[in-house]
Amino acid sequence: MKMSWKCLVRKAILAGAILAGTAAVADSAVPSPAVQPAENCVSGYRQIGEYNVERLNQILTGERAAFSSFAVEFPKATNAVTLYKVVYDTVVPEDGNRPVKASGLIAVPQVEAQNLPVLFYQHGTVFSRDEVPSDIEKSAETRLAVAAFAARGYIVIAADYLGKGVSDEPEAWLVKESSAQVCVDLLAASRNVLADLKKKPAELFLSGWSQGTFTAAAFLERLENTGVPVRAAAFASAPNDIYLCVNRWIHVPSTLDVNWLTGAAALLIHSYENYYKLPGLAAAAIKPQYQQTARDLYLNRITWETAEKTLPFHVQDFLQPEFIARNSPAASLLFRQMQANRVYNWRFKTPTFYYYGDIDEVVTPYMVQLPVEYQKALRGTLPVAVAAGEKANHRGTFLFGLADQQKRFDAMLTRKR
Repeated sequence: MKMSWKCLVRKAILAGAILAGTAAVADSAVPSPAVQPAENCVSGYRQIGEYNVERLNQILTGERAAFSSFAVEFPKATNAVTLYKVVYDTVVPEDGNRPVKASGLIAVPQVEAQNLPVLFYQHGTVFSRDEVPSDIEKSAETRLAVAAFAARGYIVIAADYLGKGVSDEPEAWLVKESSAQVCVDLLAASRNVLADLKKKPAELFLSGWSQGTFTAAAFLERLENTGVPVRAAAFASAPNDIYLCVNRWIHVPSTLDVNWLTGAAALLIHSYENYYKLPGLAAAAIKPQYQQTARDLYLNRITWETAEKTLPFHVQDFLQPEFIARNSPAASLLFRQMQANRVYNWRFKTPTFYYYGDIDEVVTPYMVQLPVEYQKALRGTLPVAVAAGEKANHRGTFLFGLADQQKRFDAMLTRKR
């Protein structure tokens, strides 16, 4: 049942105080402008529906099988879930903290307990504006995350990202600071919504898949830098090094590749042109016959099903030869920015889990495991690399990771349920 909007307005709070019940940040700790949540962060929220136990179990069985044939089992749902759409204020760090609107989902377990653990889930790449958490019936992965966690007592929070949901902005695909910022401000907004719903967030867990692992890691770095405790974070099919990942697509095509990697390259190039102020990047990078289709896809004017009829299968055939050879200033600027946007090169405090599949179409096992040796060298909290198996493709790795995270996170809860 859809209900009317309920408005909540508040003053900005320090990122360190986002979660009630977490360790407080010292009074002298003042976050940078990019970290501080925007003023009047919550514009409003409304109930958009609920899933009963029967529907949640159907998501974990029939809908899960339709999503992927990868064999995995989830425990049955133990409670129903109420779904809320949140529209909130955030800022664009790459554009002088310009204020904008964004949206997301909060899924709240229908249980008597008030203090509940939180899973903040970051979704993977989608080629439309509405296949996002706040439009959950169009987002199979979000339904699975909700059925795996909210149906067993976790509050699930998920951002739509800039350029998706209610956002009128261009998409910020793998744009580091904006990706983190929408999560910082949604977490702050969620605190107010949950207080209104008489729920108190307890331990915070992060999870992401594919593009969502980039967002989750950028978010984790922000939280750690401002003293917000994160109990654990999990990343399925993580393109930890964008420079390495994209160059693999260009120079080392694989029989495992899927055609939508070309679409991903279109999102990356246009996002970086827009957010990093690189005018002419798309024209310099993309072959002329594909430029209009690539731009229309980026702006959500056409679906992937329409775009794939025009765009080539391989990324190397999508890009201009001079650009691939880096014989242009635009290429140098793009590749430099990708190198700057690695999301594992700080000393971890949080326990982390990285899931990889042997036949993943997007990232290789080596890419996913990069943080392990890096943190070993820094003596950070050592990540755990988890193999999803020889039959795990991109979606299979997501499913394996979701089921495995459920067990690991449950074991880490302060109050066992």
